[in-house]
Formats: sequence, structure tokens, C-alpha cells
Amino acid sequence: MKVLALDYGSARTGVAVSDPTGTLARPVTTVERAATDAGFAKLLGVIAAEEPGVVVVGLPLTLRGEHGEQARETSVFVERLRAAVDAPVETYDERFTSVLGGDDDARAAAHLLSSYLEWRSARR
Repeated sequence: MKVLALDYGSARTGVAVSDPTGTLARPVTTVERAATDAGFAKLLGVIAAEEPGVVVVGLPLTLRGEHGEQARETSVFVERLRAAVDAPVETYDERFTSVLGGDDDARAAAHLLSSYLEWRSARR
């Protein structure tokens, strides 16, 4: 199943997708200000074009695993996304993926997606 991952941020949101088997992740694009109406519409267009079976959004918990301000903002975005797309929308702990991705938001989303795919594979 194809998986699409979002590394959400108020300024930029990185997008990555897996191959149809849900094994390999690749960066796709970065959407500016995805929480605004224009940014959200652009993001929905990217999601529709990719036709994922599931959408995964990185949830930036604090180092202690708690919901800080960014995680709360992300949760509001996730609820809006769930109401707007047909695919299931899941969250995934992204505490360390943004560091791995550096300044490239799409690459950060690909790291998030790779981590999610490995975790999902291990659960099977």
C-alpha cells in the first residue's frame, strides 16, 4: 500500500511518498503555509495526485514524549486533514526525524516515512 507522509510545520510542510508496496520512501515536495486555505488546497492537490492508501503526519512530541505547543498545533492540522481526505490519517512520533532531514522539509518527510515503514513492517 502506498503511504504519504507529511512533516508538518506552520511555515513549510514536507511531503514524501512510498512506492506502491510501501517499502521505499522518496521526497516529493514542500508546501508553504499548509495551514492557510491556499496552502491547504495545494496540499490536498498533492495528496489527491499521489492517491495514498494512508497519510502519516509526524507528531513532534517533546523529548519527554509530551504534547507541547507544536504537537497541539499539529493535532489541529491533523483533524482538519482527516475531515478533508478519504484516506486514513495517522500520526507518528517524529521527535528525531527533522534533525535527520536538516533544512530540506521533503527529505525530513522521507526520513519520517522511512522510519514509519520500518516500524509498520516490524509490527507485522
